Amino acid sequence: MSGLYSPSVAAQASPFRTELARGMRAALPVMVGFIPFALVLGAQAAQKGLSAIEVPLMTGLNFAGGSEFTAIRIWTSPPHIALIIAMSLLVNARHILMGAALAPRMRHVPLRRALAALFLMCDESWAMALADADARGKERISFGYYVGAAINLWLTWVAFTALGAVLGPVLGDIEKYGFDMAFTAVFVVLLKGMWKGMKASRPWFVSLVVSAITYLLVPGAWYVAAGTCAGLIAAVLLEKKDA
Repeated sequence: MSGLYSPSVAAQASPFRTELARGMRAALPVMVGFIPFALVLGAQAAQKGLSAIEVPLMTGLNFAGGSEFTAIRIWTSPPHIALIIAMSLLVNARHILMGAALAPRMRHVPLRRALAALFLMCDESWAMALADADARGKERISFGYYVGAAINLWLTWVAFTALGAVLGPVLGDIEKYGFDMAFTAVFVVLLKGMWKGMKASRPWFVSLVVSAITYLLVPGAWYVAAGTCAGLIAAVLLEKKDA
């Protein structure tokens, strides 16, 4: 039995546990912001006919609030499966770019562990991991910190969307209480943490303007792809101009 556990193994595991706990603590304010938005989604899903079992299955297996809201908004009975899948892929396409930005900073993590952890990636855990690495002056993200934050956010999202599904029929339209503004507040806080000055943030504003115009002029979720692509193109062009 002594060969299965040794001080060296414990010493190697300790830093990960420390960073895991640090990520869990750091995620607490964001978790609070998740709660009202998750309740709104769960209530809307229940009003479309999804049960208190189906809602957490959806939010747990597809951990991406934007695509889930899109799916619920276009949900019909019977549902148009192909349309829902297509719109979910469109809204979640930003995760390709997010993963590409994260990959060079996770090369120290074994591929199998990285892929499992990336299942839990959302906008907030992604931004928190990158902002934490930048704040510490590190090229690599802290894998334990990222996992701790991501686990807490995933559990909060799944639990409170399920609660929203249970309470939805009782509360009615809870958007009238302004709960849907919670995510906007969370993103503002995350952007503040990643702020590096006006010059570095020009692609953000390009993305914001293009996505807003597309939202007003084009029906559906095309504004997500338009804003993402516009911000990426702006970043490339502006980098060449500044070089």
